[in-house]
Amino acid sequence: MPGGRLTQQERQQIAAGLADGLAYAEIARRLDRPTSTITREVMRNGGPVAYRPEIAHRATEHRAHRRRQPAPREPRTAPAPHGRDTEAVRAYEEAFTTVFMQQGLPKMASRVLTCLYTTDTGSVTASELVQRLQVSPATVSKTVALLETMGLVRRERDERRRERYVVDNDVWYQGMIASARSHAQLAETARQGVGVLGPGTPAAVRLENIARFVDFVGESMARAAEQARDILWAKPGPAPQDTAEPGPDR
Repeated sequence: MPGGRLTQQERQQIAAGLADGLAYAEIARRLDRPTSTITREVMRNGGPVAYRPEIAHRATEHRAHRRRQPAPREPRTAPAPHGRDTEAVRAYEEAFTTVFMQQGLPKMASRVLTCLYTTDTGSVTASELVQRLQVSPATVSKTVALLETMGLVRRERDERRRERYVVDNDVWYQGMIASARSHAQLAETARQGVGVLGPGTPAAVRLENIARFVDFVGESMARAAEQARDILWAKPGPAPQDTAEPGPDR
């Protein structure tokens, strides 16, 4: 089984396999690579939907170059909580960051949000962000200020009077409601065009159909958001335990 970093040709084969709907294990078998190698490669570079071989290859070369730099990085000595696989978590964080970036957020803002959402406490201090993301305090301050203006992060003080940055789960509900309102506005504007262009004309019929569709989707989103809002605040259940009943005595 070959070792070392993936080649650009292998990455193109991975992309082709993903496009064909192949499982990671099948792609790994065809490349004679461990399945874990393929899984980390895809998750580290955007996930199965956004994976691009050329971008993945350049990103790997960039990471390799960065590791060769003489500036020391603070070692990660603390064990991962809950028995998590550190490499798998890191790959997932990169994939999650990529998704935020595809939604239009700047890279650093995406990294900060990923850090907050993958932290068990759901909050971090500025110094924790500096250490975890290996960036300057000024970068953290500027990024958090941006996220605050977008309503994605808020500040609070802990019992030691330290300022902590927090993500509110309710932001997802508010985002869905805002999207539903924008759908309603689009539907209203489309219907205004019906009167302008003349009811029954092809253009007016097209606009009326758009309005009906957008109305239905927006109302469904708002209704679903209201019904599912409590899910965002559900508490984690107890840790799974072995509940199998003992067998009968023999």
